[in-house]
Amino acid sequence: MISKTTKLKVAILILMVIGLCSGCNGNQKQFADTNEDFTDSLVKVSNPISQSVANQVKENISTEEEISDVKAVNSDKELLVAIKVKQFDRFQLKKIEKNLKSDLEKMHPDYKVLVSSDQKMYFELDKLEQKLLKNNLSMKKLEKDIKKIKSLMKEQS
Repeated sequence: MISKTTKLKVAILILMVIGLCSGCNGNQKQFADTNEDFTDSLVKVSNPISQSVANQVKENISTEEEISDVKAVNSDKELLVAIKVKQFDRFQLKKIEKNLKSDLEKMHPDYKVLVSSDQKMYFELDKLEQKLLKNNLSMKKLEKDIKKIKSLMKEQS
């Protein structure tokens, strides 16, 4: 006959195996979500509002070492860019903005370029990008939103 301690040891062993198997089950999806690639943030729209200039700008700016993240939206005539600067480089914020703006104006002379490192502008452009991704934004509404963001950018300056 098997003793009570042996039965207890077997029961504990079975519970530990079940616990370990079920505990390691759901972590793969969570890891994949946190490992986003930069190309996922590019705005791809199927309606007539082309964001190719904004996407090109994001790819170019993301290679800069002092920039940690970038959001950009363009209309027919204007290009709005919001950047997040790495913590140590925040001391040279105005210089980075000025250099970035002049580079973008040289690359895209047809557009009026506005660059900001303000967090509020970053979040506003992020919301606008999300609207563009959902394709529920007309050109008139885009122009209105850009005008609102421009006025906020000018207030911050």
